[in-house]
Amino acid sequence: MSPRPILTGCSTKPTKADGGTGLTVNWRGLRLLAGVFLPLALAACGRIIPFPETPPAPPTTPILPQANAVMLGLREGPAISGLGLRPENAVAALESFRLSCPRLTSRSDASGLTRGDDWKPSCSGAADWPVSDAPAFFDRHFETARVGAGQSVVTGYYEPEIAGVRTRQPGFDVPVLGLPPDLTRGWPDEVPPSERTGTPPLGRIAEGGRFVPYHDRAAIEDGALAGRGLEIAWAADPVEFFFLQVQGSGRLRAPDGTVVRIGYAGTNGQPYAGIGAIMRTRGLLGEGPGKYPGSMQGIMRYLREHPEDGRALMRENRSWVFFRELTTPDLSTGPPGALGVPVRERITLAADPLYVPLGAPVWLTVDRPEANGLWIAQDTGGAIKGANRFDSFWGSGEAARTIAGGMSARGSALVLLPKGTLGRLGIR
Repeated sequence: MSPRPILTGCSTKPTKADGGTGLTVNWRGLRLLAGVFLPLALAACGRIIPFPETPPAPPTTPILPQANAVMLGLREGPAISGLGLRPENAVAALESFRLSCPRLTSRSDASGLTRGDDWKPSCSGAADWPVSDAPAFFDRHFETARVGAGQSVVTGYYEPEIAGVRTRQPGFDVPVLGLPPDLTRGWPDEVPPSERTGTPPLGRIAEGGRFVPYHDRAAIEDGALAGRGLEIAWAADPVEFFFLQVQGSGRLRAPDGTVVRIGYAGTNGQPYAGIGAIMRTRGLLGEGPGKYPGSMQGIMRYLREHPEDGRALMRENRSWVFFRELTTPDLSTGPPGALGVPVRERITLAADPLYVPLGAPVWLTVDRPEANGLWIAQDTGGAIKGANRFDSFWGSGEAARTIAGGMSARGSALVLLPKGTLGRLGIR
């Protein structure tokens, strides 16, 4: 659900234009850029950087420019019948796979592994396959492959819920801002025309017509955007809101119980700095007297126990995430992911679409048992890059927050592809 940003997905979760900035984003995009050091997706449509901040890349799977799964290479994996699919896990995966099919059969696969027509037999079969025999569906329609070495790194993300209201009132003073109309792309005067290649950076047009970087976190907190009608809501706790920005989406619950769901709309284009990494460099995280645990909870504790230093520390992350209200009233599901379908707890993975077809099933065998089993790659994230790098979605609430905040798993991954794919690619 990785701010997702989401620079999607929260790729770019499902691709949605970010209000005229020329940026394709997903709800958790920035989650995916969030580098707070802890075992959690910091994330969409969007997906901002998951924790832990910079997990070691799986060996023998270098991230090369324009590289994809075909270029990296793949090997045939074991038969699905021997994986030991759990019926309840297979049922949930089948339901999510069905939801992904409309996009799966129509979108271009950046990994180079599949074509839209490859998925039609399994999608057609999924439409009326009895859930009572869900494991047999995957055995019937899929074969497994290891991309590169198949060694995986899995973190976690979740949808936070914090105290917030639509209209400012005492105790709710942290502005939740929508995308400002003056946020645009352009080239600073100091960049020579010969070097103006690729996508221009985000910024704004200052007085005199000069293109400059957009306001950073400190300036926005000090009121640079106040009085412009950009506030879509108000949060109660600046620390909780900071981490919601890292996740890229979340829920605001008012004192009367009403809930507003918000999702990633864009970023100010300023560089992201992971405060967890900064704290670790300064000797604030770790074990021993005076140090704090390297988890989201530990970092939050430091910020609350040292409010002035904590505020200055958060400002070292100059990036700011703007939001939009999501019109998805069903709170039993997550917000839309990169495929445009709701992400689902314990089933949705964020993956790099250059290495996994979005919508494809993925089998994980890792050193965190709760993450083992069948997942569906339905999301992306800014920090989820490379082969076998995944971010697992755990829903909302305290349990999800705890699991996602501590998720840092390693093991192996298999991508499930339509039967016949490996033969067409010359693997068999």
